[in-house]
Amino acid sequence: MSEDAPSGQDALFGQDRAIGQFLDAWGTRRLHHAWLLAGPRGSGKASFARAAARRVLADAAGPPPSASKLAVEDAHPTAHLLRAGSHPDFRLLERVERPAGGLARNISIDQVRSLGDMLGITPSLSPWRVIVIDSADDLEREGANALLKMLEEPPANTLFLLVAHAPGRLLATLRSRCRRLDFAELSDDAMTSALAGKVQAADMTRAIGVARGSVGRAIQAATLDLAPLDVLARTIMAEGDPDNSRRSKLASTLSGKAAAERYAAFLPMVPALIASEARIAVEPRRSRALDAYARARETVALAPRLTLDPAATMFELGGILASIAGAPASLKR
Repeated sequence: MSEDAPSGQDALFGQDRAIGQFLDAWGTRRLHHAWLLAGPRGSGKASFARAAARRVLADAAGPPPSASKLAVEDAHPTAHLLRAGSHPDFRLLERVERPAGGLARNISIDQVRSLGDMLGITPSLSPWRVIVIDSADDLEREGANALLKMLEEPPANTLFLLVAHAPGRLLATLRSRCRRLDFAELSDDAMTSALAGKVQAADMTRAIGVARGSVGRAIQAATLDLAPLDVLARTIMAEGDPDNSRRSKLASTLSGKAAAERYAAFLPMVPALIASEARIAVEPRRSRALDAYARARETVALAPRLTLDPAATMFELGGILASIAGAPASLKR
């Protein structure tokens, strides 16, 4: 889901470069109409998108916010309208709740087409309007194509902010219509500031170690006790799993309804863990890690879409982790 942020700038940590680049462009009022906000989950992309939208709409409608950078005081009329979900010149596209519960798998083409009603009329409160898509990774293919047509011929003074956790998987034509703004993994100091009041001090160091620069993952690690799973995955990656006992433990720990939330949180952490290893490894381990990353990313992407069995999925990911160690592993479970 979204990386929520309050009205101010204070929820954005460690991303001064990205903020500065956007503000420099906005200051000229000649900024690119579509921005691709790229970077790992939990690095503040969605918080930035909401803050940037709020600042653009507040600046354009007036009165000028008294706060600096992207911040807008809570009492500002624009901030009030956005909190109420009633700003006529703002739209947020994200996965919606299904009637049976849970979130839809994708942002649908109908959701994208609904933007046409907004884009077909003049903005209400200022010359500007803003559309946030959180995230572009969730667009179904038909929806991505519909959005592409809008980006090809956008109305004047329309700003699109596309959150992307894996921009390389988006349509190349969609990426080419956007200016890319990169968000780095947060440093430990930035993580400590961001997590203050959200994670107990006793859990802070372990949560930051598991999270690898993602505030969202750190909070999940603390609340869902993901650190032992991270240790197990690292052990498999380092030492292999010749008798399958380690991957079997990983699979059994994350199977069943009671483990559903831990499974959903840990699943995307596996490719991130492998990516971290690939960055520091030397050959031939680095090549094995890069191959494992591609396979893990594909498995993680398909698992929720195809409703794959959690135990089987984690067993497969355990095998991918073990391949990095370079030792042969048993094929029997």
